[in-house]
Amino acid sequence: MSTAGMEAIDLRAAREALRETAPLVHCLTNTVVQTITANALLAAGAAPAMVDAPQEAGDFAVVASAVLINVGTVHERTAEAMRLAARSAGAAGTPWVLDPVAVGGLAYRTVLAQELVALRPTVVRGNASEVLALAGAGAGGRGVDSTAGADDAAEAAAELALRTGGVVAVSGAVDLLTDGRRTVRVGGGSVLLTRTTGAGCALGALVAAYLAVTDDPLTGTAAAHAHVALAAERAATVAGGPGTFAPAWLDALDAIDGETLATADVRVE
Repeated sequence: MSTAGMEAIDLRAAREALRETAPLVHCLTNTVVQTITANALLAAGAAPAMVDAPQEAGDFAVVASAVLINVGTVHERTAEAMRLAARSAGAAGTPWVLDPVAVGGLAYRTVLAQELVALRPTVVRGNASEVLALAGAGAGGRGVDSTAGADDAAEAAAELALRTGGVVAVSGAVDLLTDGRRTVRVGGGSVLLTRTTGAGCALGALVAAYLAVTDDPLTGTAAAHAHVALAAERAATVAGGPGTFAPAWLDALDAIDGETLATADVRVE
């Protein structure tokens, strides 16, 4: 379905810009998902770098096109690297994404994520339970699984976006994205995304990639979500299950062009 309220050319231009510029995305991310995250970025046309040593993270965030901070398997060393990268990105004007994996369920990562939110990420991307917990409006989900729907987190997401001055993206059956003033819904996708390790974490990296090539963070976030959803729909038509879905999804991420992205189910409210 064509976009309504957001010009299709915005999505088309974002896709073309990503391919043309190949942004360098600095990923401090979950050790379980590093490979699929790197492969998803490469398939989309970006360049991944997994630099998570405290001695390097701050310096690299300055030269990268965008930064992803994902607290999935955080420990003391990587937590410090995340703080340094976030501070450096903010000082340099480098866009960065916070993925608050399982926040609310465990105290250590919840405190860390609150510290990172105070550094004003360009985008916070998580499931509804994670966003509710980060906004102080819920207790978190069941591990990495949400126990709430995207609409349940709509008010908290808008308030959090106004607090950070950025965008909050809530994943669900229909994704909800907001900058506190505008709300965008992105439909489509496949349930097989939820049965593929790292698909959501890879989405965070793709959001960072699109932030690097768009002037409006809400447009960049919508483009990344639409890209992932369309690729999932295409992959699901040829996959026999989760095992064959993952490589088919990577192929589809590569195949989606600007014209195709402009047909995504993206609605502005």
